[in-house]
Amino acid sequence: MKDHFSRQAAQYRASRPDYPAALLDFLAAAAAGRGRALDCATGSGQAAIGLASRFAEVVATDLSVAQLARAPACPNVRYVAATAERLPLAGASVDLVTVAQALHWLDLPAFYAEVRRVARPGALVAAWSYGRMRVDAAVDAVVERLYSDVVGPYWPPGREHVENGYRDLPFPFSPVPAPAFAMVAEWRLERLLGYLASWSAVQRYEAQSGRDPLDAVRDALHAAWGDPGTARRVEWPLALRVGAISPPSP
Repeated sequence: MKDHFSRQAAQYRASRPDYPAALLDFLAAAAAGRGRALDCATGSGQAAIGLASRFAEVVATDLSVAQLARAPACPNVRYVAATAERLPLAGASVDLVTVAQALHWLDLPAFYAEVRRVARPGALVAAWSYGRMRVDAAVDAVVERLYSDVVGPYWPPGREHVENGYRDLPFPFSPVPAPAFAMVAEWRLERLLGYLASWSAVQRYEAQSGRDPLDAVRDALHAAWGDPGTARRVEWPLALRVGAISPPSP
């Protein structure tokens, strides 16, 4: 797994949306136990903090020390600098494994082997992603221009799996049916601009060119949004895969 987010760790923590409570409730109810949840590639802990009120303990791992340093403290959340492919946990010690907006970055065979190793009987694994946000036709068109035309060549390999909702990624677990979920927020324009700045492609563009790619769409985005102090509804449909983890082969 490559580190795509340490450079903008502060921006990521400040601007990324929270995951819906209904999703976390569903996962906690579907798991056979609520002792320990493991959130892999946790970033700055958005999913881990949500799981903390639903499990006795949450272990949250990420390779980015910069992101972990900005994750909020919580008494039953333990942050560990580690890759998802080499987890610092004993075997058969986890009831739920989650990967939020990061499965496409992982070495999947190695990660799935670790998932099976740390899973307790009845444990679940859940991976979800979100792509383009939705505001309205005018705002969405400007964001699409930024996404595809301005920074399109700068998306790291793997981003295509977010675009197709993880449909093409192997997921070798027994499928667990799940309802549809979406993240919803009420944001002003400044928060939206911060979110766009946290994109990995935006950061790669700026690092390689020395220019801020948001400058190419800033005026158009202001015009489409209207009063920047007005909070508007922003929605991201989630693509979710949930599976029951089979025990490792003898």
